Amino acid sequence: PVSPVSPQDVTKRLSLPADTRLPEAGLGLPGPLSRRLRRVSLSEIGFGKLETYVKLDKLGEGTYATVYKGRSKLTENLVALKEIRLEHEEGAPCTAIREGSPLAPLTAPFWGPLLSPLQDRDLKQYLDDCGNVISMHNVRLFLFQLLRGLAFCHRHKVLHRDLKPQNLLLSRRGDLKLADFGLARAKSIPTKTYSSEVVTLWYRPPDILLGSTEYSTQIDMWGVGCIFSEMVTGRPLFPGATVEEQLHFIFRLLGTPTEETWPGIGANAEFRAHKYPLYPPEGLRHHAPRLDHDGADLLGQLLQVRGNGSVLA
Repeated sequence: PVSPVSPQDVTKRLSLPADTRLPEAGLGLPGPLSRRLRRVSLSEIGFGKLETYVKLDKLGEGTYATVYKGRSKLTENLVALKEIRLEHEEGAPCTAIREGSPLAPLTAPFWGPLLSPLQDRDLKQYLDDCGNVISMHNVRLFLFQLLRGLAFCHRHKVLHRDLKPQNLLLSRRGDLKLADFGLARAKSIPTKTYSSEVVTLWYRPPDILLGSTEYSTQIDMWGVGCIFSEMVTGRPLFPGATVEEQLHFIFRLLGTPTEETWPGIGANAEFRAHKYPLYPPEGLRHHAPRLDHDGADLLGQLLQVRGNGSVLA
């Protein structure tokens, strides 16, 4: 005789949260499930179906999508729901495909999947709530989790390309997750030519600001450096309103590049057009006095103007 299958057995076989409420029809599973049958079973239970989720409050809106707070009818958990605007496009927009496709091979606790339990707030909101003063203990905790998550992505050849405090989600326990992979893409080695219109301006590295379309993990590491500094000082590191002003802020702190420090920079049209003053580099510890020697050294490795010498996650 076949032993009855308990709800706990089904939940375990389908890799579902322990608090998932399964319909009676979902309890009649036979033997071990293949990957294909697991997907079919999840669909039958209701995972991924619009009617399984209740849309609640609007949380935010971007160029391509609106994010809502929602509730799962299966688990009663709060979730984040992203509604992609199709406009007049035919089929699924490239932004939706781009957000999903690089994440397909990734399974880890430090990035937020396309449908995930709602986190309490993002790092920007946390900074605001703390009066822009975070304890150095929490700075180290958040930085460690950010680098751990990025190392996982980079190891699987995925670039985030839009790191900023608003895209780092925090739980009440202090767990940090990477979110909003709408600009993410799989990378190859050596680097290929991509778009230069990536990363929010304040967190965009100099070579991208100067028009480069060839990059690799450095595009994310520069963003980590900017976020690290912002957590330590309580203010954005390079709050430029235009590309020209952004580069001006960067060069004023880190030094204006020369042919010696950046061969070929003199031939860059964007660089030549603005005739930047020849700034010497300032000390990062002077800019962020709460950092000790090791912290300032790490920040310096993250914020490499030329980019080819930046540290890896």
